Amino acid sequence: MTPPTVLPFSELLAPPEWRTVDFISDLHLQASEPVTFALWQLYMANTPADAVFLLGDVFEVWIGDDVTAGEGAAGFEARCARVMADAAQRHPLFFMHGNRDFLVGPGFMAQSAATLLSDPCVLTFSGRRWLLSHGDALCLDDVDYLNFRAEVRSAGWQQSFLAKPLAERQAIARGLRQQSEARKTAGAAYADVDADAARHWLTQAGASSLIHGHTHQPARHALGDGLTRVVLSDWDAGATPPRADVLRLTAQGLLRVALV
Repeated sequence: MTPPTVLPFSELLAPPEWRTVDFISDLHLQASEPVTFALWQLYMANTPADAVFLLGDVFEVWIGDDVTAGEGAAGFEARCARVMADAAQRHPLFFMHGNRDFLVGPGFMAQSAATLLSDPCVLTFSGRRWLLSHGDALCLDDVDYLNFRAEVRSAGWQQSFLAKPLAERQAIARGLRQQSEARKTAGAAYADVDADAARHWLTQAGASSLIHGHTHQPARHALGDGLTRVVLSDWDAGATPPRADVLRLTAQGLLRVALV
C-alpha cells in the first residue's frame, strides 16, 4: 500500500525553559482497572517533566464528552479530567487521539486543561525535530482497520454517533470491546507500523525520529539513513509482570523510565 501523504504537519516549538518532556500512550484507562488508574494518578502528580504528551488510547473507550456531565460528573471519566486539570496547573499537557479515544472533544479538553494535538505533529525540542503520532495510521497491512478508521473519523459518522442516546452509545462500545477481546483470545496477529511509511513521514516532516504508540511493542527501530522510530509502552499495572513505562526526553536524548 502506498504510504499516506499527510503534509502539512502541525508544528510545536518547545519553549526554551523546557528541560524534560514525557511521552506516554496506551494506558487504556477504565474504571475496571483501578491499579493502573492509581499509578497514572500518582505519576501525573509527581512527574518532574516540564510537559507531558499523551499520545492516544489514554482511555479504553470514549463515547462522547457528555460522559463527564450531569450524573457522570462523579464518574470515572470526570475523575480522569480532574487528575489532568490538576497536573496542568504544574506543566502543560498535550493530548492526541488514539483509535480508542478519537471522540475526545473540545469539552473534555477544556475540562482537563489539555491541548489537543493533530496526528501527526512535529515537536521541535533542544534544536531537534521529533515526529509524534499515535501510530495506527501507519499500520498499512491492517486494511480492514484503516477502512474502519476512515469511516469513524469522518464528521458525518461522528455527528450521527454522538446524536445517539448515551445508553445506546455505551452498548455499542461494549460490543466493540467484546469483539476486541475475542480477537485477542483467538490469537489474531496485529499489524505493525510499516517501515517505508514511517520513513516517508519522517522525510516529509524533516525529522529523524518518530515517537508513537498503538502497537504495544516498546522498542527502538533503526529505519536506515539515520532515521529511527521509538515505540511507547502500553500500561497495565495489574499484569504479571506489570507494564508502565514513560519515555523521557531531555537534551541528552531519550530514556525509558519504568514506573513499576
